[in-house]
Amino acid sequence: MAQTFDVVVIGAGPGGYIAAIRAAQLGYKVACIDEWVGPAGGPAPGGTCTNVGCIPSKALLQSSEHFEHARLHFGEHGISTGSVKIDVEKMVARKDAVVKQNNDGILYLFKKNKVTFFHGRGSFVRAVEGGYEIAVSGAQADTLLGRHIVVATGSRARALPGVPFDEDKILSNVGALRLTSVPKKLAIIGAGVIGLEMGSVWRRLGADVTILEGLPTFLAAADEQIAKEAKKAFDKQGLKIELGVKVGEVTTTRKGVSIAYTTAKGESATLDADRLIVSIGRVPNTEGLGADKVGLQLDERGAIVVDELCRTNLPGVWAVGDVVRGPMLAHKAEEEGVAVAERIAGQHPHVDFNTIPWVIYTSPEVAWVGATEQQLKAAGRAYKAGTFPFLANGRARALGDTTGMVKILADAATDQILGVHMVGPMVSELIAEAVVAMEFKASAEDIARVCHAHPSLSEATKEAALAVDKRTLNF
Repeated sequence: MAQTFDVVVIGAGPGGYIAAIRAAQLGYKVACIDEWVGPAGGPAPGGTCTNVGCIPSKALLQSSEHFEHARLHFGEHGISTGSVKIDVEKMVARKDAVVKQNNDGILYLFKKNKVTFFHGRGSFVRAVEGGYEIAVSGAQADTLLGRHIVVATGSRARALPGVPFDEDKILSNVGALRLTSVPKKLAIIGAGVIGLEMGSVWRRLGADVTILEGLPTFLAAADEQIAKEAKKAFDKQGLKIELGVKVGEVTTTRKGVSIAYTTAKGESATLDADRLIVSIGRVPNTEGLGADKVGLQLDERGAIVVDELCRTNLPGVWAVGDVVRGPMLAHKAEEEGVAVAERIAGQHPHVDFNTIPWVIYTSPEVAWVGATEQQLKAAGRAYKAGTFPFLANGRARALGDTTGMVKILADAATDQILGVHMVGPMVSELIAEAVVAMEFKASAEDIARVCHAHPSLSEATKEAALAVDKRTLNF
């Protein structure tokens, strides 16, 4: 006999598990279905983010950064280490342990909040009176009845046409996070978040890394001034980035991979490497969902069509995260998950895409929220800009990392903050102040008048706000 729930969530990634927990907090009987399998064969909730995305990549970035600091920068602090070596297998094992801690944490949160967890693949069977029948296929088959269904099935890496991932020589993010030795030569197609982060990890560990990017500009989504500053830093580190290329035939060889491409100047070139990471975007996971069985509308990309409230074309069916429109970011999925749970309860939350922060966890880190300078120019919006370099920040000097700047864009007439852009140390943390300010419609003057601790990196944000009015105090 089918088990009945008020809310059934399909997928336990950031959008799904958060939606399930929030719905349970609001008093609903909730089930969450997820098919991720851990190395030992057990459930591994958390989706791409926890298993092969945000969490493991940050673990590897941290380990590789420690290695580079010990190898190149400890001497500046009077610390002698002798010959520094990296045990890649041990580094990967630590990454796996961090992932498992997060998996186990989600299972604990389900138990704490009385969310019933089902390990398997969830799919629509049919619409029934008052809801939908959902099949769970896995080690133990189950049938659930849900009054409300929240689809949070996430996304997967997009492969090059005709070049499938083998996760041996041609890698998606999955294979890139499971390498157990440092490739001598690593090729990456795509200079986005994944490409830059994975390129940074393996470059620090000794790989010769070349990134091929089809767009003629670097980090086109970021503010142009910030992107140029980041590119300058990556070039100095030895991360080779070729822009405006057109990738041709990709072939695997006995030794590795060969990539034929045309340069921005129209010249033919070939890049031979031991491994190739392809990071050219992601596609929504809707295959096997059974959308056709209930008439759930998908768009031409296979994404679920939703309105501004994450409602699908079916009553009582919602969708959040990477499987719908909008930025494919874990924190965006979380916000939508909370919002949907609260809408089911009759509340009226909102999610503003303009105040969702973007972060690239390289060194230097890159972070931004709101409009870029080029977007404001294109829109004909009158604005003021203020910048402040970390070179003039006392805490950055003490850290030994003065790369980058903070930039604030504000309306020319009202001084309301329209965008904040950063490149430099720990800007993934500093961007939160900008998000809060923009959510409360703050002016640059508001940040300029707030007392910031000294010495701290956050003083750069205050100084950039002062710079909007051309009155910096420390530069």
